[in-house]
Amino acid sequence: MEQITELVPDGALVPLLDQVNGWLQAAIAALPRLGIALCVVLLTALAVKVAHGIIRRIGSRARMRRNLIDVLQLLSSVTFWLIGGLIALTVVFPTVTPARALTTLGLGSVAIGFAFKDTFENFLAGILILLREPFQIEDYIHCEGVEGQIEAITIRDTHIRQTDGQLVVVPNAELFHNPVTVRTDRDVRRATLICGVAYGENVDDAREVIEAAVRKVDLVRDDVRDIQVFAKAFGASSIDFEITWWTGSRPVDIRASRDQVVASVKAALDEAGIEIPFPYRTLTVNEPIPVAPVRGDQAER
Repeated sequence: MEQITELVPDGALVPLLDQVNGWLQAAIAALPRLGIALCVVLLTALAVKVAHGIIRRIGSRARMRRNLIDVLQLLSSVTFWLIGGLIALTVVFPTVTPARALTTLGLGSVAIGFAFKDTFENFLAGILILLREPFQIEDYIHCEGVEGQIEAITIRDTHIRQTDGQLVVVPNAELFHNPVTVRTDRDVRRATLICGVAYGENVDDAREVIEAAVRKVDLVRDDVRDIQVFAKAFGASSIDFEITWWTGSRPVDIRASRDQVVASVKAALDEAGIEIPFPYRTLTVNEPIPVAPVRGDQAER
């Protein structure tokens, strides 16, 4: 005490001790409020845990996707902690009203929103995609030049595995703002093939042969919709038929069924004696081409 008295000027020690004493009294007086605020925080944590369990059970019974359950749990956590934090803040600092706290929080949120605009845009787009479910995991989609199978949908981005094995991570905002083609939205998809026959062949006979050949293919789903074979156009060296049929919606299903249809149609047309012509070219010259005889010694050379 003597050393402190020597360091502090005369008359200044008493106000300093009074100030420290006031701080201690204020802290002691605030202990009940701190205890209540701590209880509010613990109750908030318990409520969050209970809400997560309820959402998990409801999601499992409703067969919701895991990512959608995570989103609902995240939203419940943010809601409970926001309410619990405001209550605890007003308990510790009685002069801070919930309206004033929300105003301060709103101003801070605006500043943070401008700083992380793209991040929040992808976050909100991810929530809307998971809630609306325009496509699901394992669907094949096409969007802005990216085509492949969806492997994961997170809050921020979507993982798409292309058919060549490469992984593309697409921000959710891109999928939300741009048109997305979901190729596997249904179990079947239509495939198209163009086949030409010679001009000398009978069109009706060729149509019947082609249709019968397509029906023999195992991957063709004629039980869903009927096969269609139409004479489409007069080609350069053939009459072109447009062949359409339904098969599986995956890209490998389209390629495999087209392979079998081409082989079946080719074999059927060959068996029926219907020609699939090669392109013909006719050359016309304005003047006769002189032809000179070749002597034997030149021919040997």
